[in-house]
Amino acid sequence: VQLQASGGGLVQAGDSLRLSCADSGRTLNTYTMAWFRQAPGKEREFVAASRPGRDTTYLQAVKGRFTVSRDNAKNTVNLQMNSLKPEDTAVYYCAAARGSPISSSLRMKNLYDYWGQGTQVTVSS
Repeated sequence: VQLQASGGGLVQAGDSLRLSCADSGRTLNTYTMAWFRQAPGKEREFVAASRPGRDTTYLQAVKGRFTVSRDNAKNTVNLQMNSLKPEDTAVYYCAAARGSPISSSLRMKNLYDYWGQGTQVTVSS
């Protein structure tokens, strides 16, 4: 699995961005796919995770603004980010874990077997 995250950029507060995570090897629809982010000087934090065929789990701070979707035809997992805030500024990473782990483990970085290289999202006020 070689994950590639894309779609980051510089936007203003209130704008939207759509991040994509793709893999040219294995199909992603059998993996639990997650997004994490890391702001300067901070720990990498969980943003959202989608288990195959199950509900998506979100960080409370992004719930209602961010949405994870899967495009199986394109073998991508997307993160639609609306109503962006300056505190959303970070490098965003996609990650993949085999199968469908229990929900309480989804926020744990060491759950994930594969990581993309990250894409920068900067939100100006």
